[in-house]
Amino acid sequence: MSTALGTEEHRALRDAVAALGKRYGRDYTTTVIREESHPRELWAEAAELGYLGVNLPEEYGGGGGGMAELSIVLEELGAAGSPLLMMVVSPAICGTVIARFGTETQKRTWLPGLADGSLTMAFGITEPDAGSNSHRITTTARRDGTGADADWLLTGRKVFVSGVDIADATLIVGRTEDARSGRLKPCLFIVPRDTPGFGRSRIDMELQAPEKQFELVLDDVRLPADALVGDEDAGLLQLFAGLNPERIMTAAFGIGMGRYALARAVDYAKTRQVWKEPIGAHQAIAHPLAQAHIELELARLMMQKAARLYDEGDDIGAGEAANMAKYAAGEACVKAVDQAVHTLGGNGLTREYGLASLITAARVARIAPVSREMILNYVSHQSLGLPKSY
Repeated sequence: MSTALGTEEHRALRDAVAALGKRYGRDYTTTVIREESHPRELWAEAAELGYLGVNLPEEYGGGGGGMAELSIVLEELGAAGSPLLMMVVSPAICGTVIARFGTETQKRTWLPGLADGSLTMAFGITEPDAGSNSHRITTTARRDGTGADADWLLTGRKVFVSGVDIADATLIVGRTEDARSGRLKPCLFIVPRDTPGFGRSRIDMELQAPEKQFELVLDDVRLPADALVGDEDAGLLQLFAGLNPERIMTAAFGIGMGRYALARAVDYAKTRQVWKEPIGAHQAIAHPLAQAHIELELARLMMQKAARLYDEGDDIGAGEAANMAKYAAGEACVKAVDQAVHTLGGNGLTREYGLASLITAARVARIAPVSREMILNYVSHQSLGLPKSY
């Protein structure tokens, strides 16, 4: 697939995914949340149509596209009110990392299943005491013996890991000791869900979402040598190959949610009549909605730029753009949802209109997977060359 913006292929993909999302919609998602279930039907149909693996290599069952295509899928499902958060994790982060750095065996074991939806993978990086500081990650891996075939022993804790209850494995970010310098460097390990010593407990969240959050405990989890993904010495290069897609997809998630809320508000403003004209005729209502639309469109442009750079192999350029896209989308999403609720007034807080729950959900795009403040740090240091304060 071409990654050029605005191509016929992209428009066709956008229209097709929008039609799928419309068949499910917000009512489907709220039902799944209420029943504490998972969006299995939508996940399965999206997989069958080839949407979940659109970014993965064709030789492993994927669509041969990239982040440009996968972000379209998530954005359009979100705009229909039925986003699939696990798309951020399973095909985008884990699928991308394995496709780029995995062994042939790892690729053949995982990629076809990630592409057709029969396998799901979670991603664990955040720790209780590390927050946004990946350099403070304390989950460590050590060899149990010598030689390249020696097992790994993985010990540590992770928090806010999405979808572990439905994932067949979790891609865990640990740290290994550099034999030359003695310093710890990040490495990625595939941990199957039933591995002894790999425990999970659900985190009680106010956030209403189909995907549940978990704390993980790894107590001397024994893994074979081939559980390591990629080169033990690659460090941050491999890690950010997964984190840039995560930021691009989080932007898609936020843009989709913002578009959904804005569309509901526009429909309401066109028909709600208190005085002579519908309330949408009043500039105090119309202008903030127009501003929300503009900001969502601007965020989408930056997301598309980030996806194009990433798909072209420009990891450094994509890193800057992906962070900016995630920041812009988070801000635009929160503002769009807030204005949508405000436009509906009291109705915006009712279950009937389904917007109030998005007030909490919209904050996710500001907070996760990296806070807006850390993005501002990144831009001030990396883009502007300002000195660090930490």
